[in-house]
Amino acid sequence: MAQVIRIEDVFKIYQLGTQTVNALNGVDLIVESNEYLALMGPSGSGKSTLMNVMGCLDTPTKGRYYLNGPDVAQLSDDELAEIRNKEIGFVFQTFNLLPRYSAIDNVALPLIYAGIPQAKRVERAKEVLDMVGLGDRMEHKPNELSGGQRQRVAVARALVNNPAIILADEPTGNLDTQTSYEIMELFNQIHRQGNTVILVTHEEDIAEHAHRVVRLRDGKVESDVRRS
Repeated sequence: MAQVIRIEDVFKIYQLGTQTVNALNGVDLIVESNEYLALMGPSGSGKSTLMNVMGCLDTPTKGRYYLNGPDVAQLSDDELAEIRNKEIGFVFQTFNLLPRYSAIDNVALPLIYAGIPQAKRVERAKEVLDMVGLGDRMEHKPNELSGGQRQRVAVARALVNNPAIILADEPTGNLDTQTSYEIMELFNQIHRQGNTVILVTHEEDIAEHAHRVVRLRDGKVESDVRRS
């Protein structure tokens, strides 16, 4: 298996007024292609910070992060933005959809940044909305959709650029039990299609979908368990 992520002795230190916060405290982690990984840990354990580092939304204070080969620290801002747009798909707990845009326009947004012509953008956005079961809701705006449907739009947007890696931060945090199950089935399907899926969750039943569970505590890896 090819390594897609290699994190070596990564620290993330924040200054909050006079207080120093060690959000990550020497994390080592390797993620291989097509792994399905859950990051768990109590509030303040560093799991969302680690997710942000993996998604190139934040940079380590110390240590190395290699993404598909290159050391991320050596990349320019433009190269990082391109990686974020093309290689990584993000799904957030709060959906992060633009309220005035229809589902199809929200999904097509990353393709604008990628410089894809409009006709191809529409075609691809339709394709992924069909894939997540929202082919009949393309013209609806977020306030016309249920929470589960909004999260499906967010998943479709994450998939639209065919990224190798899907990062999901508490993707079922705002959803009821049945809708959470449906969204997790969607992630299972995405994983079966060959994507690397990494999700942050504090819910054990959600983590059970993953094939590997990494638990953090106080900014360190406490345990790393693979399921057969």
